[in-house]
Amino acid sequence: MNIGLALGSGSSRGWSHIGIIKALSDIGIEPNIICGTSIGSLVGASYISNNLEKLEEWVRSLTKFKLARFFNITTSMNGFINTQKLQYFLNKYVADDELLIENFTKRYAAVATELETGRELWLTKGSLIKAVWSSISLPGMFPPIKNKDKWLVDGGLVNPVPVSVCRALGADIVIAVNLNGDIVRKRFRHPENTIKRNTGVVGKVTDFVREYTASVFTATNEDDQPPGLFDAIVGSINITQDRITRSRMAGEPPDIMLAPKLSHIGLLEFYRASEAISEGEKCVQRLIPEINYVLGMG
Repeated sequence: MNIGLALGSGSSRGWSHIGIIKALSDIGIEPNIICGTSIGSLVGASYISNNLEKLEEWVRSLTKFKLARFFNITTSMNGFINTQKLQYFLNKYVADDELLIENFTKRYAAVATELETGRELWLTKGSLIKAVWSSISLPGMFPPIKNKDKWLVDGGLVNPVPVSVCRALGADIVIAVNLNGDIVRKRFRHPENTIKRNTGVVGKVTDFVREYTASVFTATNEDDQPPGLFDAIVGSINITQDRITRSRMAGEPPDIMLAPKLSHIGLLEFYRASEAISEGEKCVQRLIPEINYVLGMG
């Protein structure tokens, strides 16, 4: 029996995929078809390349300061993510550049969106890392990625939870992970108004980073303040993804749906990996009776 795992999009909440994969392994479930969208493609790629433990160790060590180093402190229109630092991270904790999707024993696909036409693309051959890059290129955060003469962006714009891809690759049973189920009920986080300004070169750089990442690091009860820039971009996209997910799930339901409770984690709070991973594990544990029933495991 072929078991497919559809790892959905959801920004920082995607670290819960690590906990889900570990918890499934603990009860004897090793999917042989892995399909991912956005952050799901990244974690899925790390899993099939046997780097998941290394990735987990690193994300658990991630702090606000380490996260800030991934943001460009320029006004570049190409996006706010420092792509050189991200490339280093991907090569060290996900996969090397030379690894090809078709050479793995597990079947893998990353979902991306063709920018010009809006078509959904399934990347099932070629460079694993390039497929991940294409799938995670969230507009406003990353520049589009050119892959086989097409400009590609985040796959969550068309297929946030790739159940259909798992089916197409031959999955008899699909376990889907939806990270967007409760995001629209999450209140925006706003920047503090009372932050003391720094002096000196280092201080001014700190202020600049804080202004562009305020929604990641701080919160306030000031309801009349607008959401931070990153929250506005990512929040809007994730609301759209939630609506798309609901629609596609109605026509393409998985056999098992895992929906970790992650509304308390901000969309860009990547430094809260331990919480996300723990909730991923708990999510599987809560559904063990249903999982066993569907898979005929007792």
